[in-house]
Amino acid sequence: MSDKKRTPPDFSQLHNETIGVRAGVRRSQFNEHAEALFMTSSFCFDSAEEAAHGFANAEKGFIYSRFTNPTVAMFQDRLAALEGGQACIATSSGMSAIMTTAMAHLSAGDHVVCSRSVFGATIQLFTNILGRFGIETTYVDMADLNSWQQAVKPNTKMFYLETPSNPLTEVADIAAIAKIAKAAGALYVVDNCFCTPALQKPIALGADVVIHSATKYLDGQGRVLGGAIVGTEDFVMGKVFPFVRTSGPTLSAFNAWVVLKGLETLSLRLEKQSQTARDLAIWLEQQPAVERVYHPDLPSHPQHAVAKRQQSMGGPILSFTLKGGQEAAWRVINQTRLLSITANLGDTRTTITHPATTTHVRVSEEARLAAGITPGLVRIAVGLEHLEDIKADLRGL
Repeated sequence: MSDKKRTPPDFSQLHNETIGVRAGVRRSQFNEHAEALFMTSSFCFDSAEEAAHGFANAEKGFIYSRFTNPTVAMFQDRLAALEGGQACIATSSGMSAIMTTAMAHLSAGDHVVCSRSVFGATIQLFTNILGRFGIETTYVDMADLNSWQQAVKPNTKMFYLETPSNPLTEVADIAAIAKIAKAAGALYVVDNCFCTPALQKPIALGADVVIHSATKYLDGQGRVLGGAIVGTEDFVMGKVFPFVRTSGPTLSAFNAWVVLKGLETLSLRLEKQSQTARDLAIWLEQQPAVERVYHPDLPSHPQHAVAKRQQSMGGPILSFTLKGGQEAAWRVINQTRLLSITANLGDTRTTITHPATTTHVRVSEEARLAAGITPGLVRIAVGLEHLEDIKADLRGL
């Protein structure tokens, strides 16, 4: 029997479908084919000397599952390969990934420029929590490049956005904003939750860091919580890893294993869900009760050209405004029998929600309206059901 090990392929030269199945695998002494689940809090050493060396070089081995675990490492390596980043650190949720990035990079007195079209909890984090520690945030119109430039201050240390945005699917010109961030000397962070690397790669367009709520499409079946931060080796291992090691916003091995398996079908799911979302958006535009539909694949979308340039497809999320405001929106939601009424997204099952009273309820009415989140807005995250069945469930429009 030969002791020679096979040379792994160069994943940077392979396609997403292959990377999602093959990248990041670490086999134990049993040489298992499927990824192993390492449910352990700690790892043993053969000697005191080996333990001392391990603790002194924690980023290179496995010591304690708060910050090093083989199953979590496999997920991190696979996602980094998919995003085209040098390194990845997994966290317990998407919000903990944002918080970890901010705490690893920012200090009291720093300034953040953030799109106003972000998840409601993200606004709460930047404004109410980081604000308590002397970190100021300025919110800007994501699609207005001039607003990003004008918001820059001498102490600006971070640009933050999500594209497409939640819930209006606004699209930022990632490459154009990257130039402004670079000139300002600011870390450029892009939330890629809605598209994932199956549809969009922000690092290739100039982003420094990519954030994920792995709870959403990376898992893909609404099973577990998780988050991730992808970027350069220097930032991820030099700044993020020490913060996670000390403060512990850790992804569990079980959740990492679940999301790792979810990555295997990521490209297949996103392609199908995006196709259905596009067709549903076209149908919704034809309904008399609908005032406006938001989906990047529609020519009526204000950033349609940008989306076509930087995304391979429009994505699985759409939203639409109903004539009649909140009353009409709630009526449509309440008459559904198939769609799941839940604020979560990224599932194989289509979900429907009313953003103004769920995902953005803690945002002030003034801020909601400024972000275009009106009382008549409904968001749908398209799953894997047949298009005609989804349409039939919305016949009460």
